[in-house]
Amino acid sequence: MKRVCTVFAILVLLVTSGTTFADGHGSTIADIVVASAGAETAEFTTLLAAVSAADPAILEALANPDAELTVFAPTDAAFAALTEALGEDAFNAILTEEGTPSLNEILLYHVVSGIVPSADVVAGLSSADADDMGQVSFPVVTLSGQALDIAGTVGEDGLDLAAGITIAEANLVLDMIDIEASNGLIHVIDAVIVPELRTIADIVVELAGAENPEFTTLLGAVSAADPAVLETLADPSAELTVFAPLDSAFAAVEGLEEIVADTSLLTSILQYHVFPGTVYSFQIGDLADDMGQVAIAMANGSEATVSVSDMGVMIDAANIVLELVDIEASNGVIHVIDAVIVPMS
Repeated sequence: MKRVCTVFAILVLLVTSGTTFADGHGSTIADIVVASAGAETAEFTTLLAAVSAADPAILEALANPDAELTVFAPTDAAFAALTEALGEDAFNAILTEEGTPSLNEILLYHVVSGIVPSADVVAGLSSADADDMGQVSFPVVTLSGQALDIAGTVGEDGLDLAAGITIAEANLVLDMIDIEASNGLIHVIDAVIVPELRTIADIVVELAGAENPEFTTLLGAVSAADPAVLETLADPSAELTVFAPLDSAFAAVEGLEEIVADTSLLTSILQYHVFPGTVYSFQIGDLADDMGQVAIAMANGSEATVSVSDMGVMIDAANIVLELVDIEASNGVIHVIDAVIVPMS
């Protein structure tokens, strides 16, 4: 924490000396993007084209004078690099009507609700625990519903600005930060960050068919249950948290064949593993009471109990596998558990 003020002063100096964007006090984020795209040294031409091709609600949000948003804005060079990586035809397909859902997710992944100035970024990184490599990070939930990590490196004297700050896989452009708008801030990044575009159903199917398969029994159970279960997991507009049992968890269930043969019972058990809302592992602690517990209403209507302790995190009698949490999907998040949980009824 001791270098926070010094680092922030450097950031402010970089901004005031290097940023050439128009005064944002009376301009919304949308106004600034439009003005920059049309400037002599255009910077956000492709970003503007992408926003224009997306759901009109996104542009409306960026133009809303009452909004409070932080936008991590990719440069034209960032979009050019993505185009090269995907291929021009694939990139252009994202901008079409058929590709709009993916484009919406990508754009919303660059927007955070609330104003997050560089001072807060530096403070958050400076207070985070470093790993063995000196890396520090903290998560932020974006308007897409998916979280991204803001990360940096600390040395003996604190946060190492020379090593840079990353927003997911992109670098924060330190001479183009804290661009003020009447409805928020813009921080420029050097790459387009792409969220997970697969649904929970897509991920379960892929992992079940992987070289080292994991969710084969879960996939078989979902396929044998009421079709509404699979439809829910495949719904791109859903917001879900799935507590997914390992194959070994299903193997430990007595009478599994009889349960699978009972469609109604099987459906209820599977729905008991689904919470209708997105909850990341780093949010669970905030939900728990003084005893470290919280009751959550699952998709079958029954309540499960999540417990947080020094031993880890559990849902009912199942342990949440800490190495396999926060598996992100376009419609929610998966936490892997080591046992099948069954509603009391």
